[in-house]
Amino acid sequence: MSEIKLLDPLENVANGIQKRFLNHLSRMGIKTVKDLLWHFPVRYQDRSEISNISGLKEGEEATIYGIVQSVNTRRIPTRKLTLTEVQIADDEGKVMNLTFFNQSYVANALTPGKSANFSGKVKEYKGKQTLQSPIYEFTKARGKEKETQHTGRLVPIYGETRGLTSRGIRYIIKPLLDNLEKLPEYIPAKILKDLGLPDINVAIQDIHFPKTQKDALKALESFAFRDLFLLQLRNAEEKQRLREEQAHQITYTDKELKEILSYLPFELTASQKKSLDEILQDIKMGHPMNRLLQGDVGSGKTIIAGIGALLTVRRGYQSAFMAPTEILARQHFKTLIKFFEEYDGGIALLISKEARVFYGDGLESTVKKSELIKKIRTGKVGIVIGTHALIQKNVVFKNLAFAVVDEQHRFGVGQRANLAGSEKILPHFLSMSATPIPRTLTMTIFGNLDLSLINELPKGRKSIITKIVDAKNRNKAYDFIREQIKSDRQVFVICPRIEDPEEQVETTSRQKSAWAVKAVKVEHEKLSKEIFPEFNVVMLHGKLKTEEKTKAMRAFAEGRADVLVSTSVVEVGVDIPNATIMMIEGADRFGLAQLYQFRGRVGRGEHQSYCLLFTDSKSTQTHERLKSLVTAKNGFELAEMDLKLRGPGEFLGQTQTGMPDLALKALQNPELLKTAEEKTKDLLKEDPQFKNSPLLEKKLAQFKREIHLE
Repeated sequence: MSEIKLLDPLENVANGIQKRFLNHLSRMGIKTVKDLLWHFPVRYQDRSEISNISGLKEGEEATIYGIVQSVNTRRIPTRKLTLTEVQIADDEGKVMNLTFFNQSYVANALTPGKSANFSGKVKEYKGKQTLQSPIYEFTKARGKEKETQHTGRLVPIYGETRGLTSRGIRYIIKPLLDNLEKLPEYIPAKILKDLGLPDINVAIQDIHFPKTQKDALKALESFAFRDLFLLQLRNAEEKQRLREEQAHQITYTDKELKEILSYLPFELTASQKKSLDEILQDIKMGHPMNRLLQGDVGSGKTIIAGIGALLTVRRGYQSAFMAPTEILARQHFKTLIKFFEEYDGGIALLISKEARVFYGDGLESTVKKSELIKKIRTGKVGIVIGTHALIQKNVVFKNLAFAVVDEQHRFGVGQRANLAGSEKILPHFLSMSATPIPRTLTMTIFGNLDLSLINELPKGRKSIITKIVDAKNRNKAYDFIREQIKSDRQVFVICPRIEDPEEQVETTSRQKSAWAVKAVKVEHEKLSKEIFPEFNVVMLHGKLKTEEKTKAMRAFAEGRADVLVSTSVVEVGVDIPNATIMMIEGADRFGLAQLYQFRGRVGRGEHQSYCLLFTDSKSTQTHERLKSLVTAKNGFELAEMDLKLRGPGEFLGQTQTGMPDLALKALQNPELLKTAEEKTKDLLKEDPQFKNSPLLEKKLAQFKREIHLE
């Protein structure tokens, strides 16, 4: 086999990989040599000790070396079985019969004189010890570890898919490793030596086929360190890059701040005040703010961002709010004009089919999009709210100084430059998130952002009564919901996706989306026709057109629809004060942090609100997990619990490419994360331009392209 390159497509590898294997690997997202070699083992099975037949004990997992003496295959008609018995002898001359059921092909492979390792569980058959259907692997002599992949060594066990076992993956990986090109080592040699970590070429061999447990652990540590080190470098580099950029200095007087706060019909909470102070200190600086404002749904993040925006426009600059959906953009617009109705410098809404401007004192009008874009360009509106349409080429701000982005933490210098247009000065950036992410994860994933936290709800907000509803109480819950609707209240219904049991183990996001849509349609049909035929039930899911989504959401927001059935992606932060019930079907299928967010969409008005967790699960563990939703003081405490229960892979999902894996490494190796931070500081102090580490600079650029934080 010729030399194999890391980026070679698997289908081009010489001597070929069977097409059926390629299809299975592709379903797991594995298409290149690198994809496969970076599909690391999940654990190792120790088959390194070769036992003698005389020392075997019933019930133990054992590996023995033997030479085939005889093979006999016969049918057992009464049990509709084919039994193949293979007699082997070990180095001591002790013999043993191995039994294989319905594997008659074994007789053609294990012919007399062949020597092999056999691994399996020691059982008793007809009063004698046997290995039943053992794994076998041909080898010339006992203990020839270099010849073996599946026996006589530490054996890697991989994440599998239907039709492709760990044995199959080992069979494909071994020749790739044997013929792999020499990989360039991008981590400086001094760092590897200080930490006692292997070179990348040793590490990639040892992670798949280690000689000892220590070698395996060192290889795993090496790859974990590499990713955490690159992540810390990326964060540090971005922070430094922003420090070197210019931003408008937004100053204000205490009198101005008091005046703006007097517009509000409530007093800010302690954590709102602290977060506001951190933001206002940042925007006084001459370099761009880069801050993440985290807070539960309904904790008042938009108000805090709005105060920053208002102080900015009072200095003659512009502010922008960018939301992930039109529904949320419209909601931010309503929030700002409600609480800052005294502001007469123009608050605008710009979305795909709507352009509106608010001029203060209740004056609001619809304008043409082209007219609004012109007003933005000439600085005739101070605050602009929209979706990603705001960073399109035809939208140019006159002097943007403050940008707020909702539920998108990654907003690079390039995107800020797009917002700023031809200006050399970048806007201050504030990311808002209602996703409760534990501090450990936040510092790992969004280490390039400074963190502000609102961890309490506004004063006077009634706590939401949460109940777990099992199958026998379902009808009672429906009766309760019916009475609430009759009292002019509204209901959110969230559905988990319905999964097709016939689907393959690995599924695409398209399949998952289809299952989610199916779940909503099934639930909508049931509620509208069987349970609540007297009420107006609407549905919302990802396959609807934007106009259809807007129509359904508007009907619900304006009180014309009584029940809204939605997938789990119903917009975070949607504000319907009259909605008092959050009903969650299959609550056991969601994470705690997700359930907490769903619950936060009710309880925003004056009426008592309820969250009903429907589950048919009889598991005590499931019920205990759901009970913690009642006891946690806030979303962040709950997120910590959820993270421990489910791990970062499920917690974060796959929308943030590469991040669940990185998060797992950080959480499993807190000391290694600390080491990566220290080594990052040392390196940037000694060699900030990477003059002595060109390979590291190249690798870092590649890493930044591969990791998406959104």
